[in-house]
Amino acid sequence: MCPMSDEPTIARTVRVHGRVQGVFFRDSCRREADELGVSGWASNEPDGSVTAFFEGPVAAVEAMVDWSRRGSRQSVVERVDVEQAQPTGSTAFRVR
Repeated sequence: MCPMSDEPTIARTVRVHGRVQGVFFRDSCRREADELGVSGWASNEPDGSVTAFFEGPVAAVEAMVDWSRRGSRQSVVERVDVEQAQPTGSTAFRVR
C-alpha cells in the first residue's frame, strides 16, 4: 500500500520504441512521475528504446503508462510494450 493512500501500490515496466533518445524523454518522464507521485526509473537501451519502471497508486501508474504512449514533446513513440511488475518499495524516480 502507498503510505499516503489506501490505494494499492502496483508496478509496471514499459519499453518505449521510436525516437525516444536525445529528445528529453527520460527527463520529461521524471518530471511527469514526480508530479503524479510515481517512483521508479527510466533508462536508455542500446537499441534506441527507453525502458521505464513505474511504481505507485493504480491511477498514477496507469497515467504514466498513458504518458509513455505520447512521450516528450520532441519524441516520436512508435510502440510501447507494458508488463506487470512487482513493486520494490522505491521512493523516488530516477533517470539512469
